Amino acid sequence: MYWVLRVLGIQGGYPGFYSRNTVPLTPKVVNDIHKRGGTIFGTSYGGHDTSKIVDSIEDRGINQVYILGGYGTQYEAAMVFEEVRRRGLKVAVVGIPKTIDNDIPVIDKSIGFDTAVEEAQRAISSAHVEAESAENGIGDVKLMGRYSGFIAMYATLASRDVDCCLIPESPFYMEGPGGLLDFIERRLKEKGHMVIVIAEGSGQEFLSGHPPIVNKQEASADQLLPDVGPWLSKKIKDHFC
Repeated sequence: MYWVLRVLGIQGGYPGFYSRNTVPLTPKVVNDIHKRGGTIFGTSYGGHDTSKIVDSIEDRGINQVYILGGYGTQYEAAMVFEEVRRRGLKVAVVGIPKTIDNDIPVIDKSIGFDTAVEEAQRAISSAHVEAESAENGIGDVKLMGRYSGFIAMYATLASRDVDCCLIPESPFYMEGPGGLLDFIERRLKEKGHMVIVIAEGSGQEFLSGHPPIVNKQEASADQLLPDVGPWLSKKIKDHFC
């Protein structure tokens, strides 16, 4: 119908352009992929060669490239586009935002975000049941969100069981009047239990003395943030003990 003679899937992320075989995408192959999470092709993280990617695109005679992924993936897609343009190739490079963090500018909602919020509500509900069953019980739920608190905030608004939501965009303080510990004390007196939701990137200023974790297996060598969940739980326990 659209004069597209073949559609190929690239295995293993960006390096798959030049280090792995392609997968012909036929109606039979893609028939039920909407029922699966993640990707049927596998993925990678960093450590690719943009020039080799474009070499592969040119050698295979590909004239349309659709790249699905989050912020880092879209940044790298822009690099592929720039190399394609530099060579003067007649190739369209299209970036399709797919990230549960929903941290891609311009668009309202990215693929995967709704599912993440739905699953987060299950964790919040479980934490609420546990907290409510104990005297002065506190449920501490850490959700994904390194630099954006969309999952934490939307899950909080949807669940109605959350008393406090902490996100990277809104700094907070622990001690003194109006601080988090003061709020927890007041909430426990009012309700006898509470649930706190915290995005993983929130409160990192308090963990400055904790060295970030580096996963050496990741070619990109991205730093993983110190785990704010156990830190917050310990601070709360120390305060009330």
